[in-house]
Amino acid sequence: MIKFCILIFLFFQSTHTVDMDFDAIMISDVIHSIERPSALIATLCWPVYKKFHFFSMLGGNNTDQLNMIQFAEFNNISNYNAQPQHITFLVDLNCPYISEFIEKNIELQHFRSPFRWFLLYNSNNENEIPDVIDSFNILPDSEVMVIRKTDNETYNLYLVYKINNGGMWRSELFGTWNKDNKLIKTNDMVEVTALRRSNLDDFQISICYVVTENDSVNHLTDEVNDHIDTITKVNFPTTNHLLDFLNASRKYIYVNTWGYLENGTWNGMTGYLVREEVEIGGSPMFLTSERIPVVEYISSPTPTRSKFVFQQPKLSYESNLFLLSFRNTVWYSSIALLLLLLLALFSVAIWEWKQTKHDINTRETDSGILRPNFADIVVLILGVTCQQGSPVELKGSLGRIVLLILFLSVMFLYTSYSANIVALLQSSSSKINTLDDLLHSRLKFGVHDNVFNRHYFSTATEPVRKAIYEKKVAPPGTIPRFMSMEEGVKNIRKGLFAFHMETGVGYKFVGKYFHESEKCGLKEIQYLQVIDPWLAVRKNTPYKEMFKIGTKRIQEHGLQSRENRLLYEKRPKCSGSESSFVSVSMVDCYPALLILSYGTIISIGLMILENVVHGRQTIVKRIQRTYKGGNYRIYNSAN
Repeated sequence: MIKFCILIFLFFQSTHTVDMDFDAIMISDVIHSIERPSALIATLCWPVYKKFHFFSMLGGNNTDQLNMIQFAEFNNISNYNAQPQHITFLVDLNCPYISEFIEKNIELQHFRSPFRWFLLYNSNNENEIPDVIDSFNILPDSEVMVIRKTDNETYNLYLVYKINNGGMWRSELFGTWNKDNKLIKTNDMVEVTALRRSNLDDFQISICYVVTENDSVNHLTDEVNDHIDTITKVNFPTTNHLLDFLNASRKYIYVNTWGYLENGTWNGMTGYLVREEVEIGGSPMFLTSERIPVVEYISSPTPTRSKFVFQQPKLSYESNLFLLSFRNTVWYSSIALLLLLLLALFSVAIWEWKQTKHDINTRETDSGILRPNFADIVVLILGVTCQQGSPVELKGSLGRIVLLILFLSVMFLYTSYSANIVALLQSSSSKINTLDDLLHSRLKFGVHDNVFNRHYFSTATEPVRKAIYEKKVAPPGTIPRFMSMEEGVKNIRKGLFAFHMETGVGYKFVGKYFHESEKCGLKEIQYLQVIDPWLAVRKNTPYKEMFKIGTKRIQEHGLQSRENRLLYEKRPKCSGSESSFVSVSMVDCYPALLILSYGTIISIGLMILENVVHGRQTIVKRIQRTYKGGNYRIYNSAN
């Protein structure tokens, strides 16, 4: 209750004592003009009644946005509880110890985006930059407004910054305020800070490129050997467009690797970014979990990925074509039909044989009559099924009708089966869809020889990817199968070979060496667990938003897509597949040859077995005849 009375007393006192003090009204108008929520942290040496008046002004007119205020001491860098993009610092530069306070906040990166600062400055001179901040570096990504009070009723508002550390101060007139007209903002001021300050006035920006072959430095723009260091050659012109957009000079640094963490230290281009020796990496690199904490990514200019590319193998390499011609239901139905006809033939054969029981001469002399022997009928069915015919037949009308049905049924089945075999001979396998399928396939492997392939393949920990490297790419006791792009694409054309390559570059060689019909069976499977490469900038660079805007404009104007089309090739379209000729290989005929071989072995075995049985029977008969003859001679001699 006492505190409430004191506040009421202060409020009424403030309505009489601050009639001629416009600081609170002016700051309230400026904050409301920003038109976004503000969590104000005020460090002021004002009397209590003035702070209360400021608090009432800031909240009383707060109809469109939510504003909060927190008063902090100079010797205490208070913690803020709001989102960084909502934080606004208000500081009175006329207060004591203010220089140390600002220095501490600069060390804490508070004078950087997305924080905003209002610096109150009472001075009668023309200098826009207060002496207390003159030695500090406030860079282009900051939003620092110096509010200079020229008299008791007029204020000039400037946004101040430096292009680089130790550079000259730049100022932008935000507007003026007086008691009569209130806040008058500059009409021609662009609201986006990065766009307003996009002119770096020939400041030198260091940029790093990855060049794996030294000669590439001499051919970054002339399309000579464009399959080498392609990612750098694609983005070299566009990063130059970016620096032209920012009116910045440039310093090139070349390294031979994108950068990886080794013994706790980053090497290559990432190392330069981590050490803040360059502002931007000109060669896009993969976005990985190890790099995210140490660099920042701004855009993905080149949609290309590295994948395993191979020609889909023939269907015969993965399956038995002679079993694929019919579905299981068709096979079962065909077998059931043949069994039904077998029973019908056996029944008709028995019936006809009974009809000729009185014609003994015909039975004994006509060998073309089908006997009611189950084995003979089975041989007949097999011969008809294989389109071989039969030397015996049924003589009656009923038997001939059954045989006609048998021959017609088998003919249609044989025709359908043969047509499906021809179609399957021209088909490709569709069973290799994952890395695990690729690992267990009969394909040989190769990998394009470059820096990131050697790194990611040798350091893979996921079981399937690790097995691919250890069993297919670098088996123990062999030289790892890293090879040039040209050699790898030629091996793809030969077949049964999977080559890991950057697809945008590799498809240029595919267009060079492949026939049109050979482009139809190409299959892609991604190995690297990364997305498209991104441009990276150093952590906390003050030019990040400028880089973002510049790269987006380059893409919108078509400059990036032009470079991509010049050096990268899209996946070739399939055309002319109908006119392609597919030759039959031994692999296609392997099941048939296997059956022929097994049949030959079985037939030879049966022949040997028959000869053995026949020889045994002959010997037994001779012994029996000899035994009988001996008994007869002994009997005669006894008589």
